[in-house]
Amino acid sequence: MKTSNIELTLSDGSVVEAQAPLIVSASRATDIPAFYSDWFFDRLRNGYVRWRNPYNGKNSYVSFANTRIIVFWSKNPKPLLPFLPILKEMDMDCYIQYTLNDYFTEGLEPNVPSLAERVNTFKRLVDELGVGAVVWRFDPLILTDRISTDDLLHKIERIANQLRGYTEKLVFSFADISTYRKVGRNLSEAGVHYQEWTEVGMIDFSRRLSDMNLGLELATCAEKVDLSQFGIIHNRCIDPELICRLKTELHSYIQNLKTDKGQRTLCGCIISKDIGTYNSCPHGCVYCYANTSPYSARHNFILHQQNPDNDSIL
Repeated sequence: MKTSNIELTLSDGSVVEAQAPLIVSASRATDIPAFYSDWFFDRLRNGYVRWRNPYNGKNSYVSFANTRIIVFWSKNPKPLLPFLPILKEMDMDCYIQYTLNDYFTEGLEPNVPSLAERVNTFKRLVDELGVGAVVWRFDPLILTDRISTDDLLHKIERIANQLRGYTEKLVFSFADISTYRKVGRNLSEAGVHYQEWTEVGMIDFSRRLSDMNLGLELATCAEKVDLSQFGIIHNRCIDPELICRLKTELHSYIQNLKTDKGQRTLCGCIISKDIGTYNSCPHGCVYCYANTSPYSARHNFILHQQNPDNDSIL
């Protein structure tokens, strides 16, 4: 199956060069399922999307001609539900990295639905896609003057009990606020008194999490700390094993895909093409690394709504 660049005919009749990836990530950069599902499936029907490189501002095109797997990332993938049959019609499969946190009391995720609604959405998606195709993430784990290690463990246990029978895995990461200066600034401006994790703290938390015996595979996302003594693995969010479970005919090809060097150093994901746009998610999560500020993200979302037929999010 070819993944090299192909010639693409745009809606105006012009011909451009485009990437044609097997795996599309939608998206680490913004919550496409929650806010851009209509746009995304319209672009699928059109066969391509325009993507702007966030580092150099250059536009390029991504064709869906060879795409067989969509990996969705979301805190509220409920809007995907009516669109899932379209993927089957197009001979595509998907799975969802579902970030299901519980920061309602602390106000860290002001615009996500209630926990009860999000748990219900998780179950509905599993009923449609099957166990394993909806991956539970509690991400990131953040410590503040109002959230202790005990609180985090209690929150995880509470959700795990509600998801029993609907999930096989829990993926988590420890908030690394010092790496993202804008995150620390946004937290401070919101009056959140955060604490950085220490390696000792990570190890203690992981030991206690493992001792809870939740009946789930435990995995960290892009974490350096070795937690294998507690049976906790390093996750691969774009996961060749899961993809082969969903689409067995891709097994021989998937095994040859390399680790994605465009991601963080400790990321274990195989190569995919992310089509998202930073600074465009209006969830307003105070700790978000993908937005410069909640205000600019909301402004960009409004701009998108004024031009929903655009071939890119912005």
